[in-house]
Parts: sequence; C-alpha cells; structure tokens
Amino acid sequence: MDIITALLVSTAVGVLAWGFYRARLLGRLGILAWLQSVVLFAPWLLTFSLVAAGITINAVSTLFLLLISIVIYVILGNRLRIAASQEAALSQPSKAMDEPAYQDDTESASSEPSGEEPAQLTQKAQLLSMPEADLKLIRGVFGFDTFFVTETIPYQEGAIFKGNLRGEPEAVYAQLSHSLQAQLAEQYRLFLVEDQDGKPVVIVLPSRNDPQQTTLTQKVSAGLFLLLTLFTSLEASALLQHFDVLEAPSRWLEALPISVGLLSTLAIHELGHWLLARRHQVRLSPPFLIPAWQIGSFGAITQFKSLLPNRKVLFDVALAGPAAGGILSLGLLLIGLLLSQPNSLFQIPTPFFQGSILVGTLARVVLGSALQQPLVSVHPLVVVGWLGLVITALNLMPAGRLDGGRIMQAIYGRKVAGRATAATLILLAIASLANPLALYWAVVILFLQREPERPSLNELSEPDDARAALGLLALFLMVATLLPLTPAIAGRLGIGG
Repeated sequence: MDIITALLVSTAVGVLAWGFYRARLLGRLGILAWLQSVVLFAPWLLTFSLVAAGITINAVSTLFLLLISIVIYVILGNRLRIAASQEAALSQPSKAMDEPAYQDDTESASSEPSGEEPAQLTQKAQLLSMPEADLKLIRGVFGFDTFFVTETIPYQEGAIFKGNLRGEPEAVYAQLSHSLQAQLAEQYRLFLVEDQDGKPVVIVLPSRNDPQQTTLTQKVSAGLFLLLTLFTSLEASALLQHFDVLEAPSRWLEALPISVGLLSTLAIHELGHWLLARRHQVRLSPPFLIPAWQIGSFGAITQFKSLLPNRKVLFDVALAGPAAGGILSLGLLLIGLLLSQPNSLFQIPTPFFQGSILVGTLARVVLGSALQQPLVSVHPLVVVGWLGLVITALNLMPAGRLDGGRIMQAIYGRKVAGRATAATLILLAIASLANPLALYWAVVILFLQREPERPSLNELSEPDDARAALGLLALFLMVATLLPLTPAIAGRLGIGG
C-alpha cells in the first residue's frame, strides 16, 4: 500500500474515531447516529483498502456489501427515530412545568419578557411592519398543542415567533399553515425553521416576497446560453477527433454524433429535475447551460421559482437530475466498452483511464489486458458516457446551489451545507494547481452558485433514511468519478504497462 493510499485510509479511520468520540457525548442517540455513518462508510473503506493492498473483489460482492450496508442503515435509522421519540416523550412533562406562568398561548404570543412595562410592549408592537389586525389573527394560529409562543420579534415585513415546538415538525407545520390560510388566505407564508441556537422558530412573511416568475430577459439569456453550448459541444467533440471546427467548419458533421450524445445527457439531466418538480408542484426556471471548451458544458444552473414545502422535496428535485443523467451516462459508457474493438474510432492513451477510479475500474473489468497497451481503442460511446459522468459528478459536488449542495442541505441542513461549500472550494483551489479545469469550476461556483438554497417552508422535517442513503451514495459516486487512481493502485489493477 503506497503512502497516499495509507494516508487516505488513515484519515477515514480517524474521522470515524473522532465521530465516535463526539457521539459518546450525546448518549444513545449519538451512538446510533455514529453507527449509521460506520455502516455506510464500511463497504467503500473495505473495498478501497483491499484494492490498495492488491486484493481485488468482483462487482457482485461490492454491490452485495453496499446493499447490506443500506439495509442496516435504514434499520438503525428506525431505531434512532424511536429512541428520539422516547426521549422527547420523557422530556415533555418537564417543559410543561417550566411554563406555568403563561395563562393563554394567544395572549402570550404578544408578550415580551415579563419584566417590561405595558408602554414598552406597545412601543415594540408598533415596530412591526405588518398591520396590527393581521398580527392579531396570526397570533391566534398558535396553540399549546402546536407551537407555544413566548416572544414576538419584528422581521422585515413580517414577524418571528419564538417558543416551544409541541409535536412532530411535519404535523405541526401542516396544522399551523392550514390555520394561517383559513385566517388570512394567501396573504402570508409561514416558515418553520431553526434559529442560530438550533431552536425552532416560526417566521411569517407576506406572500408578495415569493420567488418571482421567469422574466423575458431570463428566457432570452437561457436561449443564448443554449446556442453557445451547442457550439462548445461541437468544438469539444471536434478536438477529441483532433481537428478544430473553427479552422475546418466543413467537418462539423464529424463532430455532430458525440455532440448530440453529450447534449442528450444534459437534456435527460434537466428532464429529471423537471419531472420531479412537476410531481411536487414546484416551478423551475429554464436551465441556464454553462458552456465549456474543455468538455462541452459544465451542466446548467436551474433556479426554483416557487417556495419548497420541505427538505424532502428539495432532495427529490436535486437528486433527480444527476440520477437520470448519471444512469444514462453510465449505460452509454458500459455499452461503449462492450462495443470497443481494436479498430474502434478513438485511440485513448492508457494513462487517461487512471484519471477516474470508477471509469478505470469498469474499463479494467470489461477490456481486461487491453489496458496494458500504450493506446486503447474504444467506441465513441465510451467518450460520451465518460463526459456525461464527469459533468454529473461536477454538479454533485457539495457546494452552494449545485445539485450536490442542495442534496447536502436537504440531508444535513444549511449550516453543514455552508461548511461543505467552503471545504469544496478549498479542495478545488488545491486541485487547480494540477488541473486548470478545477480552477474554472471553482470560479463558476464562487460567483454563481456559492449561496445555499433558500429555506423551505418546513425546514425542520428531515428526509427519511432511504433518501439520506441515496444522497450519500450519489456523493460517493461523485468522488469515485473525479478522484484519480494512484499509480500504485493502477499498477495493481493492471491499468498501464
């Protein structure tokens, strides 16, 4: 095992050990959450360690280990929810005893800390920008069995209501939003989120602050980016065939097949987003394709044009695109490898297959000893599938409003997503020392996509364990696509002379 591989494995083990140390402080719930991380990491860590040691296991065994880990992950997740419910039930009586001073939840909603004089309360109420009549109706939405309000704070054109959550977030939000709509129709939107201390708060804002519809200028811009991406995809395809469309425009038909294949993966990616958004009744902006000379396109920027009901919807819409585009790209790659013959159109230097753990491993399984030659003949579909996987992986990076950033935010929340964005930008900056492509992508994220997605209406309800497992699987596949094989591992796998 070479030094780099040993460091990677040691780092992974160290992260798990540090997680166990932190988990012990949280008791049973912390240990269960830590075990979920262990069972999800174990198959990948075991497989990577064995390969680095020169011991190869077949794909069926790897998939079996992965399936077992997902099953155990879901079982532990159910145990975790049961344990959390039991602890919440035990702590509920003490909360009720801590709040005897509030005689009525509707009256307490307008009450500030008890030491203030009535004149001070009146002065604070006047700071609220919403009409007093609306504020009074909104206060009547809360109750002892939903959200017990202890403080009202002016916020923008609405108000923040601090207090105690009395029930499951999903059920509480449904009841509060239904009551608010019954009182004031569609005039206001109710958000159930966490404050900076991690405590539940309710924010009510006017509906006129909802995301705006796509403007004509945005539609025209999307069309212009589409035209530019059509050209860059042709140019990238031509460069792969060792000519330049600008210098030999009459040969553009030769570049068309690969360009069409690349654009098809982009179209399927965006179709996946659109279908899940339509299913959840969420509006999306047209995709703003990002042209790139190196690989034709970096994907597309798509904006939400309506408020998301919860983090589950954010996850579904975010994952649907990479799942559709990634499955298509992987299928094209495998078909292309199976169709590859010694006289195939493309001659790829063997070191290129060391640039991706996923692609290199699959190529070694299908092409066998052909990867020990200086040049490997491959079918054009290999190139299309490979480019599609790279584009999908780039968009799965856990940063900002990329698909991976949205998945990270849906699973772990906005704070963790913000830290993941910073870490991703740092890693891209380091990687740019060896690959200029990383620098270009880092600039795109920094200026266009670094901000997290706006909060959902119900930000407290987390995605279920199955979604969390799928999200982490997508992130692992992103790493396997973008992370190169070390020379030592490539040599043990038989990739290269």
